[in-house]
Amino acid sequence: MSVLSVMRGEGLNARVMRSSLFTVGGFGFSQIIRLASNLILTRLLFPEAFGLMALVMVFLMGLGQFSDVGVTPAILQSKRGDDRDFLNTAWTIQVLRGIGLWLVACALAWPMAWLYDADLLLQMLPVSALTLLITGFRPTRMVTANRHLMLGRVTVLDMITQAAGVVTAILLAVWWHSVWALVVSGVVGALVEVWLNWRFLPGEANRFRWEKRAAQELIGFGKWVFLATVCGFVFTQADKILIGKFAPLDLFGIYNIGFFWASFPMLLGGMVTQKILIPIYRETPPKQSPENFAKLRKMRFVVSSLLMGFVGVFALLGVWLVSLLYDARYAQAGAVAVVLAVAQIPMLIVMTYDQAALAAGDSKRFFVLALARAVLMFAGIWIGWEAGDLLGALIGQGAAFVLAYPVVVWLARHMGAWDPLHDAVFAGIGVGIAVAALWLNGAAILSLS
Repeated sequence: MSVLSVMRGEGLNARVMRSSLFTVGGFGFSQIIRLASNLILTRLLFPEAFGLMALVMVFLMGLGQFSDVGVTPAILQSKRGDDRDFLNTAWTIQVLRGIGLWLVACALAWPMAWLYDADLLLQMLPVSALTLLITGFRPTRMVTANRHLMLGRVTVLDMITQAAGVVTAILLAVWWHSVWALVVSGVVGALVEVWLNWRFLPGEANRFRWEKRAAQELIGFGKWVFLATVCGFVFTQADKILIGKFAPLDLFGIYNIGFFWASFPMLLGGMVTQKILIPIYRETPPKQSPENFAKLRKMRFVVSSLLMGFVGVFALLGVWLVSLLYDARYAQAGAVAVVLAVAQIPMLIVMTYDQAALAAGDSKRFFVLALARAVLMFAGIWIGWEAGDLLGALIGQGAAFVLAYPVVVWLARHMGAWDPLHDAVFAGIGVGIAVAALWLNGAAILSLS
């Protein structure tokens, strides 16, 4: 049987293959758009603009994650995930949350401007936070398509949304030469995304609804997801919070350019695990049979091979890529990209495990893992900065990823998902990549100290 004939079917394997293809294709398109806009905007704007926008994004992500009640994973794993009353109750919670987040952002704009000694944040934050209000109106049809691994149209609409946001940012940057180009383009992108998905995704439109039983299930599942996302925010944004506070804005902007390059593999891994793994774990639990475990092992080896190959490119060639594509103001970003790529290798190895807990409805264990990662990451970056400034903070991130491994194993073993053979194989590959990257780029890395 040919690959094409398998992909045309409606079984799990066919849906996984199609969804994986759409996810990777959409990711590739988004990163091409992201790269092109980054290269153009760094020539039209200034490093401090990227530092300011990074602070805004940290704030918005913090608001979003500090109020996340897990609507999306709840729909993905719930037996009522296709029920209209359940979906409309989830949508109502999502809309109310978006309105509340915008009001909170307006109230916190002045304290943030004072904390980071950046008066412009007082104006930027309320405008940027409109994206949280707007995206609260996303239709649940986006999640339903994900639940059934039918991601084709969702991916195409997402690609159009990204293109619209980037074109807007570039046109406004040419016109204004101001950080406001980045702010306004984010709002435009949110409007385009919501309109496209309401207009072109099939299915019934959402309506305001409050069913008590659905709300209880959503909130009961979401309380641990809420705590986990708070920890997830600290885990993923500790570098922006601490380095943004300790470093000058221009150095922070350079850090974010380096992070832009090193984050490609992590973004791809995150997309694959979030969009595909919960449905797979739900339909083929690894504890259920050796056959299910074997299928998951095969999938895990494929995903990890892709991610390790991807991170190897940036670990080995980061300095060369930045020197080729950017002017001398951003030269240190190459070394930042190399060290971050190496530091992320331990995380990439275990990315396929934690979604098993959410698929099984065990959001409590998912929270414990998120808490451990958050504490280790915050401590690693803080101690690293105190010991060695920017280079020390980068090394601290790698240490945090490694030290979190025992907690990952604890969760994966409980779900029957842990695969020590997989981890050992890719740990060996990761060590090889790290040694080669440090050998090739040692002089540039030492310049960060």
